[in-house]
This record gives sequence, structure tokens and C-alpha cells, in this order.
Amino acid sequence: MDALATLINLLGDQDKKDFKAFMRKKNKRHDVKNILLFELLNTDDINGLEKLLKKTKSRDSYHALRKRLHDNLLLFLSQKTFESNNSQASEVTRLIVVSRFLLENDVDKTAFKCLVKAEQIATKLEQYNLLNDILLLKINYAHSEASENLEDLTTRFMVNQQHMQREAKLNLAYAFLRQEMREVNLKGKVVNLAALMLGTIRKYQIAVKDLMNYKSIYQILFIANEYAAIHQDYSFIERYIQRIQHFIQGKKKADESHLFYQLHVLYFLANFHLRNRSFDKSAEYLSEMKNQMEQHRFHESQFYPRHQLLSALNLYFTGRGGEGTAVLMKALEMTTKKTKQEDIEDLRICLTMFLSLQDDRSCLRHLALFQHTDQWYEKKMGMLWTIRKNLMEVLVHAQFGHIELAVSRLSSFKRRYSGFLTETHEERVLHFASLVEKYFNKPDIVFNPVFQKTAVDLLKNKEHADIFHICFISWLIAKWEKKSAYQIVLQHLSSRHTSENI
Repeated sequence: MDALATLINLLGDQDKKDFKAFMRKKNKRHDVKNILLFELLNTDDINGLEKLLKKTKSRDSYHALRKRLHDNLLLFLSQKTFESNNSQASEVTRLIVVSRFLLENDVDKTAFKCLVKAEQIATKLEQYNLLNDILLLKINYAHSEASENLEDLTTRFMVNQQHMQREAKLNLAYAFLRQEMREVNLKGKVVNLAALMLGTIRKYQIAVKDLMNYKSIYQILFIANEYAAIHQDYSFIERYIQRIQHFIQGKKKADESHLFYQLHVLYFLANFHLRNRSFDKSAEYLSEMKNQMEQHRFHESQFYPRHQLLSALNLYFTGRGGEGTAVLMKALEMTTKKTKQEDIEDLRICLTMFLSLQDDRSCLRHLALFQHTDQWYEKKMGMLWTIRKNLMEVLVHAQFGHIELAVSRLSSFKRRYSGFLTETHEERVLHFASLVEKYFNKPDIVFNPVFQKTAVDLLKNKEHADIFHICFISWLIAKWEKKSAYQIVLQHLSSRHTSENI
């Protein structure tokens, strides 16, 4: 999807009406075609676009028309966002703008009252860049009779500069770690996360105390989540979790400026506990996340798909497969053009997995909806996600009798990903794929005791303790157990939970 179509998809029905009204006021001539182009793109009218292209004098004129529409959309969105944003940070920005106007027109007393209010809010929100603008404006007009003491202003300004420097270093460290995780995810780069994070903290001279705020915790958990997802090991960060939980409990309810990060933190904690099979603890964080979303609707649409995904997984792996499947179906029905494609793909792959594990043929219909190329999925969803999708595709086709197609897909899978899996020391995936291949070549091999022991040992192996690994291996075990793979999954999780509690 191009940038212009992406911007149009951000608009709701009322927004689109408002934009056309905005354009009518802005147009100085009646023969401009920007509104027509907007309507054609909005309705995806390919024939109409071709006719419009022919009517324009040249292709360059057509692209110039698209660029003007693109620029006007950005202008409209910026004005709309500023006008409709009732957050406290936006209030501070408005106060700064009006204060500057009043000071330029010698209304100093009222201006400084506005700046005092703006500074109080910005300090509470820890909005250091806004505080910098406020303090600089006060300093610039320190000669005014309404101004504060210059020494006090200077002290606050210098302290705020330190806060800004600290925040800048944290952002640089986060950007560096994100870049490294991208190399790991897309190119199979091998790193030690603990050593990488420690080295990054030293490189940017970050104090440990600076890491204990909602934004920094969000950034740490994001990196840890990426790393854990790649290596399918969520247990290695357990020592961090208790400290983070202690921080959250010691904090009062997060204010509006921290809410975005708090919701992310709750989501990551719920995910970590889910992947470590602490389903009750995961459900607690999801419940808190839901409460926060209901109280602050501004972030609800953004976090709703992720919340529903984890809720469905919790239900599914605690024996309520029907409820979990229903949650995913409803979440997919609730998606809109504004829903991130990554969230839709996550919901869809889980629904396909749920249905296939329960021998429901409708999973084939959902599998057919994955229509992008592997390259697209690798870039958008990551290598691990794409590998899991491709392997699931192989198993589903085999499950419902499409053996030739399954064999072909498995062959393609090995050609494309064997090198990557070997480089990243993920031979266990190739080991599982080889067992599947043996089954394809000789289906009766599943009744061979040696084959069965090999598959069961995979399930018992600590490296395969991740819930998604359990699902894949259970598919193979179900072939001789004469049960659904879902029953094998629940049976294994139940027995593992019992053994861990003894």
C-alpha cells in the first residue's frame, strides 16, 4: 500500500467528510481534481483512476496532483490531531503558543500565568523538551516585571538540561538495541542479550536508577521480548520481572503521559507469564490492562487486538479452546482499516493453529488468507514468525490429506530456511522437520517405537518447553495416539504443571 492510500485509511467516515470540506475551502479554482482523486482512491476505483490519468496532460501532472493531495492530507491530519487531542501534553503546547503570542504583544502578566501553569503540568508529565521551551521563553523575557527570579530560572533550566541529556542517552541506547535486534531477527546475527545490554548501558553511560521508569522499562521489555521470541526462551529474564513488578506496585496509578508505556509493560508482562505457562499471573496482567484501556479509550483501539490475542491464548492453553477460538474470531471481526496488519496476521495465525489442533477443517480457509510472499512476512513479521507460519502450513495440508502439497511445501521450507536455522543454532526445528519428512515418506513409521521415543523426547526436552513448540510436536504425537493434537497439548501442559508443583 502506498503512502497516500495509507493516509486515507487513517481517516474515519466523518474525517473524510471533513477533509473534503477542508479541500473545498482551500481550493481557489473549481476545476481542480484533488477531491475527485481522493474519492477514487477512497473507493479503490481503478477504472476511475485510469480515466483520470488519461485526462491529465501528462504522467508528471498526475503525480503532482497526488503529491498535492498527500501534502493536504498531512496538513489536515496535523490540524485535526492538534485540535482533537485533549491530552495534558497538548494543553502544555497550547499554553506555550498562547504565552509566546501574549509576550510578543506585551500582555506579560497573563502570559507568565499561562507559563506557570504549563511548567507545572510539564514537570508532572516529565516532558523535558516542553519544559525546555517553557524555561527558555521565561528566560528570554526575564527582563519583564512579571518575570521570576533569573537565578531560580537558571537553576531549573540547568537541572532540566541534565534530564534531557539522560533521556537522550536512553533513547540512543534503545535505538542501538532495536537495530541489533533487527539484525538478529532478519539476518540471524548471534548475540548474547545480557552482554549486549550491559555493554550498551556502559557505552552510553546510563545509571541503573535511570532504567526504573515506565518508558525505560517498556524499552527493556521490548528488547527482551524480541530476543526471547527469537530464541523461544522466556525464562532467562525472570530475574528482571520481580524488580519490574516491585516498581509497578510501588508506583501510584500511572498518569496520562505514562499510560502508553504502562499498557505496553502490562502487555509484555502478560506475554512473559503466558510463555512461561504461568497462565493465572498472565490473566491478572491482562485484567489490569483491560481496566486501563476501558478508563482511557484513547489507546483502546491500538491495544485491543494484542489484548485479545493473549486472552485467547490463555483460554486455549487452560482447556477452554472454544472460548479462545471465539475471542479470536470476534477480534478479527472487529478489525478496521486502522488496525495494524501485523496484529491482524498474529490473530489469524493463532486462529488457524487453534482450529487445526482441534481437527477443524475450516483452518484451511483461514490458511488461504495468508497471501503475501515469504519475503513480505519476513520483513513485516520477522523470520521466526514466517518460519512458524510455513511449518504450520505444511502440517495443516498434511493433516487434511493434501500430502503432495505438504511434501512440496516442506521441500521449499528446507531450501529457504535450513541455512538460517543452522546459522542461528536452531537445528531443533530442522530435527522436527526431518521427523515430519519421514512420516510423509512412510506414514506407518509413527507406530515404530524408536520414532515415537524420538518425538516424545523432543516434547520432554527443556528447549522445546515453549507452548508453540509443544503444539507442533503434539501434532506428530497425535498421529499414533489417535487423539487430537489439542488433547496432547493439554495433557502435556497438565502433566508438566503437576511435576513442577511436586
